[in-house]
Amino acid sequence: MAKRGLKIVVVGAGKVGDTLVNRLADEGHNLVIIDKNVERLNQLADQCDCMCISGNGASHEILEETGVSEADLFIAVTESDELNLLCCTLARQFNNKLSVIARVRNPEYVRDVSYLRSRLGIEMIINPEYEAAVEASRLLYLPAALSVNSFAHGQAELVKIQIPEGNILDGKTVAYLGQNITNDILIVGVERGNDFTIPNGSFELKSGDIISYISTRKTNCNFLKLIGFNTRSVRSSLIVGGGTCAYYLADLLIKSGIDVTIIEKDNARCEKLCDLLPKATILKGDGTNEALLEEAGIRDVDSVVALTGLDEENIMLALHTKAVSGAKAITKINKITFTEAIESLKLGSVIYPRYITAERIISSARSRQAKIGSNLEVMYSLFSDRAEACEFKVKEVSRVTGVMLKDLNLKPGLIISFISRDGKIIIPTGSDQINVGDNVMVVTMNKGFTELTDILR
Repeated sequence: MAKRGLKIVVVGAGKVGDTLVNRLADEGHNLVIIDKNVERLNQLADQCDCMCISGNGASHEILEETGVSEADLFIAVTESDELNLLCCTLARQFNNKLSVIARVRNPEYVRDVSYLRSRLGIEMIINPEYEAAVEASRLLYLPAALSVNSFAHGQAELVKIQIPEGNILDGKTVAYLGQNITNDILIVGVERGNDFTIPNGSFELKSGDIISYISTRKTNCNFLKLIGFNTRSVRSSLIVGGGTCAYYLADLLIKSGIDVTIIEKDNARCEKLCDLLPKATILKGDGTNEALLEEAGIRDVDSVVALTGLDEENIMLALHTKAVSGAKAITKINKITFTEAIESLKLGSVIYPRYITAERIISSARSRQAKIGSNLEVMYSLFSDRAEACEFKVKEVSRVTGVMLKDLNLKPGLIISFISRDGKIIIPTGSDQINVGDNVMVVTMNKGFTELTDILR
């Protein structure tokens, strides 16, 4: 039986709102969008099935027009933190059982997250810049990876690497890896050119393949060492652009003992960063100036992170870094949507804050759709949105519990990637089973899973 779509009100039709609305529409939800910009609303109405209302999301009249009193979820993602918080507070006056989510980016507000949640009744406060900074920091702690996603409260990682020419994995099957190198990791996806596969044991790996695998942080480093990758964290980082994301990232890196240099154009922002980050080196100037990049040590640093407000500048910085330096390059993309074209440039690691935000909110929406048996806790889109990695909390007995995995009638195009039980990560075999209380991760080419039983035919 098809799951009932939720009634969701979204305030804000900017970059994040646009991405979010399109993703939620694909999931079959009943959407109402509020924004003052009529042109943006018309674009969204052309793209997906949604009701658009022009106006102020903090207006009592506008909120009443949306039918928010009957809504399941309210999301405020305008450019203003204060407006987002106000909209959520007012929406709760219509319906005190309403789940509300606010985008909040200001570090001063972020420090008050616990207070805002408890006193204003906000279920989730999402900060795209902070989430992007966390993702970037993971990559700098493990620079051999193209991406690193965290599951089971940080106990398990989904890591993406590319197999280089002449590597030990070149020409080896997935089964050979488990039998002769290590069985502590599980390959859950392989990208070869434009093709994506969830591999079985007989799948033969080749140089140039981009593989994604599950492991614990400890076994991950051991695996990478075994196959000849450098596992040393970066010791220095050059950040170009001194915005909010740069502040969050620099703060995380400095606390981990990494030397940080930031290049920022605006004089007032440079002074602010000097106050906020006394242990960082702040350089005033244009981050696209080659002479300044040389002065900042682009040829000698371990990593360069492009965080300017212009995607084109970030892309050029990444390409320049790869041309003149062996540094790990990370590029933030804010607006550009040509993901296949960007991937073809082979920039290294690319971060999309709007997608990170959308995934967090969609996880929350799916959890509200699920039955009591299991909840979706974390969801990431993978391989240019061709697959999803979903982590579920198993809350009660169901058709998937107490049965050996080999006896489950699974849908095609998915793999059970790990079971987290009592603080231990289990890379499952056919003789393992799922128990109540477990967290279970699934990588699937089937979209829209809201509960663990969705893996069954």
